[in-house]
Amino acid sequence: MPHIPRSAAVGAVVATALAAGLLAATAGASTASPASPGAAEQVRVHDIQGGTRVSPLAGQQVEGVPGIVTGVRGYGSKGFWIQDVRGDGDRATSEAVFVYTATTPTVRTGDAVRVSGTVTEYVPGGVSSGNQSLTQITKPAVTVESSGNALPAPVTISAKNVPGAYAPKGDPAADNSVNALPLKPRAYALDLYESLEGMNVRVGSSRVVGATDPHAELWVTVKPHERPTRRGGALYGSYAAQNTGRLQVQQLAPLSERPFPKADVGDVLTGGAEGPLDFNQYGGYTLAARELGEVRSGGLERERTRPQRKDELAVATYNVENLDPGDPQAKFDALASAVVTNLAAPDIVALEEIQDDNGPKNDGTVTAGQTLKKFTDAIVAAGGPRYSWRSIDPENNKDGGEPGGNIRQVFLFNPERVSFTDRGAGDATTATGVVRTGKRAALTHSPGRIAPADAAWTNSRKPLAGEFGFRGRTVFVVANHFASKGGDEALTSHHQPPTRSSEIQRVRQAEAVNSFVREIRGAQKDADVLVVGDINDFEFSATTKALEAGGALRAGVKSLPRSERYSYVFQGNSQVLDQILVSPGVGRYHYDSVHLNAEFAEQNSDHDPQVVRFRP
Repeated sequence: MPHIPRSAAVGAVVATALAAGLLAATAGASTASPASPGAAEQVRVHDIQGGTRVSPLAGQQVEGVPGIVTGVRGYGSKGFWIQDVRGDGDRATSEAVFVYTATTPTVRTGDAVRVSGTVTEYVPGGVSSGNQSLTQITKPAVTVESSGNALPAPVTISAKNVPGAYAPKGDPAADNSVNALPLKPRAYALDLYESLEGMNVRVGSSRVVGATDPHAELWVTVKPHERPTRRGGALYGSYAAQNTGRLQVQQLAPLSERPFPKADVGDVLTGGAEGPLDFNQYGGYTLAARELGEVRSGGLERERTRPQRKDELAVATYNVENLDPGDPQAKFDALASAVVTNLAAPDIVALEEIQDDNGPKNDGTVTAGQTLKKFTDAIVAAGGPRYSWRSIDPENNKDGGEPGGNIRQVFLFNPERVSFTDRGAGDATTATGVVRTGKRAALTHSPGRIAPADAAWTNSRKPLAGEFGFRGRTVFVVANHFASKGGDEALTSHHQPPTRSSEIQRVRQAEAVNSFVREIRGAQKDADVLVVGDINDFEFSATTKALEAGGALRAGVKSLPRSERYSYVFQGNSQVLDQILVSPGVGRYHYDSVHLNAEFAEQNSDHDPQVVRFRP
């Protein structure tokens, strides 16, 4: 059975519903038709595509639309692309369209065909996703007129023709949608890609900026000088730095016929790729490669941070991606080796996504002792210290994440270097507080949770606070895993700018953590406080600003050169999600984002760990 990429497998039901007129083409878009081109047989592909994102013929029947088959997809969302060899000379109108067959197509690449059917707008992910739509012909009747025809010459997508601006601002009168705006392919990258929707395109040899993923997809950039990271990626450094040269690449051939190349960031797809330009849920504009080059390695290596000195405290954060006892021992060993070798065995490690003792089995289990014993044993086997741990079991299925998994934050600490102050250990629903003892701040519960009843933490992980001792100095660490970005619209959304609905909860979470840090500093102004974890947001985001508010904290990642500020790679954008923020009492520190996962096809987690070293 062929591999089915996520993007190809999504939503025949949605497509069918659209074809039946049960769903609107897309929010705020009109499906009204302008004057028809005349007799039905005169309709050509560019008439169907029109000069905006939504077809002027959506919902209408078309007859005998001519074209050459440029690609056939016999798995997932089954169908084929046709391209008209007689264009209209308008840069804004695509000369190609996808024909959705629902069953394995019988046509072949190079066939000259005429297609009759219904013009629809299919929204990958559904209308509520905010995604742009894909114009297609559904319920087709296909006549093959000849075979073995030469394909239309591909349009080369390159640094020369992709604009520097990403997208126009949406129409405020249409909920910031760009659907009805005339396409300007010379002005905006998204408009260029939309004007080429379905057409035979090619990219030349291109640098890989998003490693091959488990769904047989990778990302390249056609702009080698567009915000490069030090290690070959494309940096996402602001909401206006979308990196217009990024393009996802898949292949049309099933994996059973040809394995998809395995590539890391910084590698080069030599020979590039050629095929129809698709649009899907998980990457937006995607080159469905009929022809695919080879990968030349860039020799990227996994980073190692330096060991802490005797008088330095090293604190790390690491999202270990739903670790549970049912995972292969190889995953435990690889993660353990990373802690020992790549992170140089930090004194304190805050872990995110530690699952309960039976992983995703949803039976009410919330303890994670087996998970942690297996992990700490693996660290010892890798030559590391015998870490102790502290955590608080969550309420069953109250903290989000995989149902039944009950992910939580955990403190690992090396008792040979660091002590943990156990004080009135809290539970899942009891909040820790701050008191002043002599001249120092102290927690009422250590470990303890910060304001677990606050609505900010609904269906999300509650922060874990702990009090540590190092060389006679108290250090407070708050381990976090903020609400995910699930539900946010993609950069390719028809709303411009895209809606970031999940940010509202993260900002509230950041405000709660900031308030707690202020309490500590109110009791002891020079207290050493570290807020660490998977913040799920960028260093320039409103979330980070809320954490830093009032000078309570500083985002450590901002101390790095811009080309090194990332911990995650999403759709070819190297970006910050994992952070360590420090209070003013910390003073001088050394920060390191240790790149050992996010840029590689072979991953043990999709996050890069962060480390900070300082002298308390």
